Amino acid sequence: MYDAILVPTDGSEGVDRTLEHAVEMARRYDASIHALYVVDRRFELAADEDREDLVERLTERGGAAVAAVAEAAEDAGVDAVTDVREGIPYKTILDYAAEADVDVIAMGTHGRTGRDRLAHLGSVTDRVVENASVPVFVVNIGDGD
Repeated sequence: MYDAILVPTDGSEGVDRTLEHAVEMARRYDASIHALYVVDRRFELAADEDREDLVERLTERGGAAVAAVAEAAEDAGVDAVTDVREGIPYKTILDYAAEADVDVIAMGTHGRTGRDRLAHLGSVTDRVVENASVPVFVVNIGDGD
């Protein structure tokens, strides 16, 4: 049913909860995990002299984030693929999912409701859910505290 599971990561601890579910799915279906970090294009708003340094730091952070996902997957006996890309996060996630022919995307949400949810409309997870051509497995990772 699932051969490839995409786990977008921002390097936060909440990804660990999502990864637990993704690893279990991967074990059950003998699937691989694809870890993706997106360097948000908003770096383009940085002053010219700061832009290159900012992109370098974000790319390094992304490398560490996908390496952590890959290590956890491999420790559980699951094959892992990693990638760090620049772009608009939700679009880059969807593009990667199509290019890598993933079968499901596993990602976290903070589970906001009511006014708090309205204040955060347009979250990456919401946009991926609304636009994905494959199932999206959403894990409530709490409020980030």
